Amino acid sequence: MNYFQLFQVPAQFDLDLTELGTRYLELQRNFHPDNFAAGSERDRLLAVQQAANINDAYHSLKQPLLRAEHLLALRGVKISHEQRSFTDTGFLMQQMELRELLGDILHSSDPYALIDEAEQQIQQQKNVLLKLLAQALEANHHEQDLQAADIIRKLKFFFKLQHELELIEQQLQD
Repeated sequence: MNYFQLFQVPAQFDLDLTELGTRYLELQRNFHPDNFAAGSERDRLLAVQQAANINDAYHSLKQPLLRAEHLLALRGVKISHEQRSFTDTGFLMQQMELRELLGDILHSSDPYALIDEAEQQIQQQKNVLLKLLAQALEANHHEQDLQAADIIRKLKFFFKLQHELELIEQQLQD
């Protein structure tokens, strides 16, 4: 299923999320299962299935990494659920350093300073990679799509690190 077609928005990485939200509400209103309560069993099941498809599509298009993965899948490059190792030693070193920084937070005399430092580094790298991802996807060429896939893989590490940092921060607050 092409989520961009479902929402009648351009198949591109940069989306107007307000427009996407408006179209989501319209689709939900049109295909809400309650609208088919008096219909046949088949119509009710189709409405439930369509509502689930709309929810899945909205969730995917709303999230930058999922939107990029869907766009690449439409172009024939599938990367979801794959396990792939990196050969970029600079990236691997950066990941190790950030992991060490996260590991030091709970034992630090000033954990919130380390949290701020880690958050700043993670956010900075995410912003750089998201910009590169947008450029690669905009090119709409197979070589750039493969480059976009590598960028998505790297971004997943930073999103995971950000989540781990949030868990550490919660742990400190408890």
